[in-house]
Amino acid sequence: MTQHPTLHAVDVRCASCGNEFTVRSSAESIAVDVCSNCHPAYTGLERSVAGGSRVARFNARRALATR
Repeated sequence: MTQHPTLHAVDVRCASCGNEFTVRSSAESIAVDVCSNCHPAYTGLERSVAGGSRVARFNARRALATR
């Protein structure tokens, strides 16, 4: 019969903002590139997609071509 892995408190460090927090994990250490503290989708700093929809861009190119 197999045993469950041993869980222990691990400090996680974000490489982007330097934020540190503690989680329980079977890994010895965890390093992440982006955390919830600095990720654009969580902070509200997400950039909007410029240029509109494909249909709007097509219609703009079509209008320029008919001049």
